[in-house]
Parts: sequence; C-alpha cells; structure tokens
Amino acid sequence: MTRAERRREIIRIISESEAPVPAKELARLCDVSRQVIVQDMVLIRETGIDIIATNRGYIVNAPYAARRKFKVSHTDEQMEDELCSIVDIGGKVVNVMVNHRVYGHMEAPLGINSRKKVMEFIENIRLGKSSPLKNITSNYHYHTVEAENEEILDSIERMLKEKGYLVEDLR
Repeated sequence: MTRAERRREIIRIISESEAPVPAKELARLCDVSRQVIVQDMVLIRETGIDIIATNRGYIVNAPYAARRKFKVSHTDEQMEDELCSIVDIGGKVVNVMVNHRVYGHMEAPLGINSRKKVMEFIENIRLGKSSPLKNITSNYHYHTVEAENEEILDSIERMLKEKGYLVEDLR
C-alpha cells in the first residue's frame, strides 16, 4: 500500500466508524507504526479534512449531521431576526432558493452559521449590493438548514412557526 493509499484508507476507516478509532488500531489495520499514523494525521489535516484526536481515538469532525428544507416568508425588516434566530439555536443556513413562475428554480449559497455572518450579509443587502432573492417571489423562499441533530432542526422549525415565518412543513 502506498502512502497516499494508506491515507485514503485511514480517512475511510475513521469516517465509517461510529466510535473513535485509536492510532494503535489504525496502525494495526494499515501495518505501520503508531508514529507513522500520527505523521499521516498531520498530512491529512493539511488537505482540509477536519480530523480530531480525542482521548479514545480519532474522529472526523462533522458538526452538521442533519439537514432540512424550510419554506418561509417574511419582510426585509424581519430577515435579520429570521437568520439570527436560526443560528442562535444552532443551525447553519446553507442557502436560499426560490421557485419563480417564469425563471424556475433559483438558488444561492449562503453558509451563514453565526451572528457575525448574518450581520455581514445584512450589511451587504443594506449597502445595495443586491436585493434579497425572496423579493422576486413576494417574500416566499426556501432555506436549507443544517444542524448537529434532528432535535435542533425541530427547535428551529418550532421557532419559525411561532414567529410566523414558516409557510409549510416539507418533511
């Protein structure tokens, strides 16, 4: 097995494992020393894969395990409240989508997962760089939201409903 193949195998083993994988176990599976595994981890992280060393072994950091699409409607003035409320509960607003009757499906990535990113987005809208995509469909739009688990998404859904932003449940 080449070094590149070994690193791909390490990533596969850790990604598919439901529990942390100790370096000793990876070394056994790859027929190398524990020190080689530790060196491989440095190189794997440099490629952008977020592997975390815990006291029980290595895990891939995958903070957003659950995903849901919400159909919402609100005014421009309520946009900041909607986005802040989602990230405050623990969600990441992945994108915004509209279904235009003439142009069809249009989508834009957002990647908003903090109040700081909400404020940057709102400021760009206020500066007139562009208007919100929702404005071309009478405020109706969709957000894909990611969170650590389904319970957080349930909380986000309840909040959107309580605030009157949720149009329908798409689950």
